[in-house]
Amino acid sequence: MQESESRRPLKVRSVKIVQNFATWLSRKNVSPNQISVTSIFFAGLAAASLFTLPYAHGMYQWVLPLAAAVYIQCRLLCNLFDGMVAVEGGKSTASGEMYNDIPDRIADPLILVAVGYATDVTACSVELGWCAGLLAVVTAYIRNLAVGMGVPPDFRGPMAKQHRMALVTVACVASAAEPLLGNQGWVFFVTLCLIIVGCVITAWRRILGAYNYLEKK
Repeated sequence: MQESESRRPLKVRSVKIVQNFATWLSRKNVSPNQISVTSIFFAGLAAASLFTLPYAHGMYQWVLPLAAAVYIQCRLLCNLFDGMVAVEGGKSTASGEMYNDIPDRIADPLILVAVGYATDVTACSVELGWCAGLLAVVTAYIRNLAVGMGVPPDFRGPMAKQHRMALVTVACVASAAEPLLGNQGWVFFVTLCLIIVGCVITAWRRILGAYNYLEKK
């Protein structure tokens, strides 16, 4: 990953323990690109946990969604530390921007599609997962397209990456309690609906923002 003005603004970068861990990583024989690729591994673990949830029984009905929540957060930590190791740690590379972006385009739909398979409360649950995954990629595509046209990077929501993953994480934790109510899947169903609507609004806001900037320019 290379130093760039297109970095997503995150307040957590200023947290002391986060800075200390990033400094520790920078001193090890690990590159920011390796950290970026590792995020796909954690996304895959989260997806595997969600894919197998409909077939789970007993304790696995709450262990699997909680595990998915942990893996999602690990994926986000990779997204955080790859940039900090690259920029603050001085390990940026010429190809870093590719490693920064491509793993996200894989990890986002992988997790969201898995959420669709984790719920079977309606006949269209799987399709909702695929739709959410596609829209997640579309919102990023619009931002990158606009940047390529000279527009400042636009990370606005209401359903940017960090918002989507925060919502899915909360849904995983809430889903772990669903078996106590005698049913499982409705939390994920509602989550997908919120993500889809939010992504549509996010895409429209980014399109409109890019259009207004280019026309005024």
